Amino acid sequence: MAETIPFKEWQKLDIRVAKIKSVEPHPNADKLLVLKVDIGGEERQIVAGIKGHYSEKELKGKKIIMLTNLEPATLRGVKSDGMLLAAVSGEGKDEKVILLAPDKDIKEGTKVR
Repeated sequence: MAETIPFKEWQKLDIRVAKIKSVEPHPNADKLLVLKVDIGGEERQIVAGIKGHYSEKELKGKKIIMLTNLEPATLRGVKSDGMLLAAVSGEGKDEKVILLAPDKDIKEGTKVR
């Protein structure tokens, strides 16, 4: 198990519902995808290591859960401004990645508490 944190630390996380608007392969990495997401009137670009687990067709239009206030990072030359949340089990060839998503339709930008 991970180290515990005070509730005040958890409150600093801005986790929201996002809708995937477009998906492209990363130009410099085999396992990464570049996603454009709408987080409630604001579009962001994120880079995610989910290629091979989801097709571009499966992802476009899907609503996901996203950490929006993560410090931006550059992954293999492409800026990522946030992080999608996923459950990961297994390793190597047996690894499974399942995106966290709302189980009912809800507006993009809705805060997760």
